[in-house]
Amino acid sequence: MTHEKHPAYGAIEVAITARGAATITLARAGKHNALNEQMIDELHQAAKQLGADPAVRVVILAARGKSFCAGGDLGWMRAQMDKGREERIRQASKLAQMLEALDEVPKPLIGRVHGPALGGGVGLMAVCDFVVAANEAHFVLSETRLGLIPATIAPYVVRRMGEGNARQVFMNSLRFDVQAAMRFGLVSQIARADELDQAVMVQVNAYLDCAPGAVTEAKALCRHVARAPAAGQLEETVQRLADRWESDEAQAGVNAFFARQKPPWIIAAED
Repeated sequence: MTHEKHPAYGAIEVAITARGAATITLARAGKHNALNEQMIDELHQAAKQLGADPAVRVVILAARGKSFCAGGDLGWMRAQMDKGREERIRQASKLAQMLEALDEVPKPLIGRVHGPALGGGVGLMAVCDFVVAANEAHFVLSETRLGLIPATIAPYVVRRMGEGNARQVFMNSLRFDVQAAMRFGLVSQIARADELDQAVMVQVNAYLDCAPGAVTEAKALCRHVARAPAAGQLEETVQRLADRWESDEAQAGVNAFFARQKPPWIIAAED
């Protein structure tokens, strides 16, 4: 599989295949991919870059080393203790804005979770549309053990897991396994470590078989319906469907279906 690599990053790696599958890889393996200011900034930048790139149709969030993400970097967290309130708010805001940027990527975001995820790592999972996790992965929201709270990741984790499930793990800092994470809705699919890439590619290929504009609008629709007031949604959804019927993409897709031909967005698989 051929990748075009982007060398502008240090704490992460970004590569794009010819078919439009981009991979963001957390690359601080020696630090268990703990989030520091550089990684937060680069994840934010990558989310914006890939989201705006018309050649990118799906994004994978992966990691190197033994862990997916160990949460906040201890050195970065210790530095916050020596700062004033304004600087702490600035740093927390950068983390919040990075998560928001990933949550709003207008392409499917697939989490490839091969190992443990703590704190902010759970937050990264929560902003993904689909999470494939290895069967030996485990998870911890460990903030209360340090006298802190999982505040910055809370909007995404609680939305993903639901309040009842979040209450089970938000306060006790207890480790939970991949089966529990799947019951909570944090994990979408469990795979053996040696089958993780194959499971991820099944999801990637499914998205690549779909019309890219329709995928983007379907994701936006899901976010809108889940987060907007119920009043007016009937009219809003009808209008969105009418707009989609009038799109060139829909015309091409419907015509291809009846002609028993491949639609124009299907790109041949790579060797």
